[in-house]
Amino acid sequence: MTITIHRGINQIGGCITEIASASGTKILIDLGHNLPEGENRDNDPLDKAENIDPILDSVDAVFYTHSHGDHVGFEAYVAKKGIPQYIGRLSKRLLLLQRGSILYRHSTPELQASKKAIENFITYEAAKPIKIKDITVTPYYVSHSAPDAYMFLIECDGHYVLHTGDFRDHGYRGKGLEPTIRKYIAPRNIDVLVTEGTMLGRDDGRMISEEQLCEQAVELMRKYKYVFFMCTTQDADRISSINHATDIVKGRRMLVDGYQYKVLQAFEDELGQGRFFRYQYNRKHYFRKDWNYVLDKDCKRGFTMLVRNNRNMKKALAEMMPLLDSRQCCLVYSQFKGYITNGHSAFQQDTYDFIHSYDWHFEYLHTSGHASRQTLETVCALVNPRLAIIPIHRDAQNDFRELNLPEHLKARVTTQSTIVKDVKIIIK
Repeated sequence: MTITIHRGINQIGGCITEIASASGTKILIDLGHNLPEGENRDNDPLDKAENIDPILDSVDAVFYTHSHGDHVGFEAYVAKKGIPQYIGRLSKRLLLLQRGSILYRHSTPELQASKKAIENFITYEAAKPIKIKDITVTPYYVSHSAPDAYMFLIECDGHYVLHTGDFRDHGYRGKGLEPTIRKYIAPRNIDVLVTEGTMLGRDDGRMISEEQLCEQAVELMRKYKYVFFMCTTQDADRISSINHATDIVKGRRMLVDGYQYKVLQAFEDELGQGRFFRYQYNRKHYFRKDWNYVLDKDCKRGFTMLVRNNRNMKKALAEMMPLLDSRQCCLVYSQFKGYITNGHSAFQQDTYDFIHSYDWHFEYLHTSGHASRQTLETVCALVNPRLAIIPIHRDAQNDFRELNLPEHLKARVTTQSTIVKDVKIIIK
């Protein structure tokens, strides 16, 4: 078996992992774009479709861990090659909503091809194995800021590999991480662990759970009549925290735009059944009417509003804000802080300008979609891989050996090409 890390050993986002059997069967795990530096597109050659031909050569299938753009992005080019592509059912639906929203405003042949490719994605389900010739891939659900994320247990040439994808244990369904590993993963005697390490350089020891974030949101809603939340629209847990807080503070509405309304409906359909009450949005309100009507009839006791930095939202705010008392308004920024921190490599001037558009009170309230250092330590120890730990999705300067791991696991951290037993590891 050969494991090739084409990209991701020394960067966050854009990871590409290849698993190949001795007989020549080959699969890829994730094939997306690099995260941009601030507002600029990355100039990595692998961010251009024509340059990934060598990676796609003889590939039998591409598996996506979830729907974020640094994991999915070349679907039209892969489809053109006739390579099957696999993803979770809700992820597929969210990608189609996203592409459809863009196409509604700006239709191009490239976007049409992307939408058609996604329509042909094959969907997988948790704990149900998929055989690609002599490689077997079994997805298991993980909690992440994308609502339909998975890790993959891969069986190839008598070896077991666990690819974690992006994960955490402090989301609403994150408590299932350890039981899943104990029951389904650890008994397989994993040979190689390929794991993310996003928070190695970001974790400041103050990571809160979504439940704690919800409690803090309640306090803000009790203090301010009008609370605007800027968060990722497809982050089901974050929106569920905001929605639940809105329910607790009686008499409020949660205002959403048309795209957000459709996304929340997808969450309800796929996640909001049975005991997962947090993914039901009974107070959501699509603001199609004029603002005087909305404020006088629907939101007399205040509202919570999901905002996005786009033209239509800016127009809506321009119409509404003059009708409100700014002393009763609060903008809550609930995304990665680097985007609004001057001097940070990820700084986005347009995002910074948007959140400072009005004289509203500003609050930062966020928790990561990625595993804390402690969670990474727990997962490594539970999986206890026999041959290697390959850290991806992490900054180059952050060493996995700095984690509080047993010495035998620190010795198995692999960031350079090597051969361990009969497993060949290639780091590009």
